Amino acid sequence: MLLLALDTATPAVTVALHDGSGVLAESNQVDARRHGELLLPAVHRVLGEAGVGLDAVTGFVVGVGPGPYTGLRVGLTTAGVFSEATGVPVHGLCTLDGIAYAVGLAGLEGPFTVATDARRKEVYWARYADARTRLTDPAVDRPADITDETAGLPAVGAGAQLYPDTFGRVPEGMPVHQSAAAMAALAAEKLAAGEDLLPDRPLYLRRPDAQVPAHYKVVTPR
Repeated sequence: MLLLALDTATPAVTVALHDGSGVLAESNQVDARRHGELLLPAVHRVLGEAGVGLDAVTGFVVGVGPGPYTGLRVGLTTAGVFSEATGVPVHGLCTLDGIAYAVGLAGLEGPFTVATDARRKEVYWARYADARTRLTDPAVDRPADITDETAGLPAVGAGAQLYPDTFGRVPEGMPVHQSAAAMAALAAEKLAAGEDLLPDRPLYLRRPDAQVPAHYKVVTPR
C-alpha cells in the first residue's frame, strides 16, 4: 500500500505519502489564497523526499470537505486527474474526520467538537465521541446557533479559535488545520480493515455565491 493524501478544504495545503505502516514524507503550508499555486509543488516535493514516482502510488486520498468552493475544488480536481492518469483509485475522507484523527494522535481523548472557518461568520463543524467516531453529520452554522450543542465540550480547529464564546475550552497543542499525514493514516487504517471510504465528491453544505438572478430573462435567437 502506498497512499498519496492531499487536502485543500481549509487554509492548509497539505500532502503526505503513507506506506500503510507510517508516513514517508509530508508537506504542510497554510495560505488560503494559494491552493492552486502550492499544491502540485507540494506533491512533487513529497514524492521526491520519499524517492518514488507517481506511478508507484496505489491509492489517492482526498479531503472532500466541507470547505469553501474554490479551495476544495483544487484538491478534488487534482486527485481526480491523478487517478485518471494512473488508473489508481481515489478515496474521499471528510476533512473534519481527518482533523479529529489528528487530535487523537495529539492525545485528546473523550468527546470533543471540530470546527473550521466557513467564512460569512459561520463554521463547519461536527461532534465526535473520540478521534475515530463522529456523532453528527458535518454541518454549517452560525456559532451562536449551536452553543447548546457544543457546551461543555473541548473544541479544536480554526473555527473553535475564532469563536471562543461558542466553543469554550480550546486545548493547547491541538491541530488547527487539516493534516494529510493524519488523513492518510486514517485512510490506511480504514482500508486495511475493509471499511468503505467516501466517494471523491465535495461536501459544500451550502449554495454557491454565484447564482442565476431571480426573474432572469432568457434571450434566444429567432
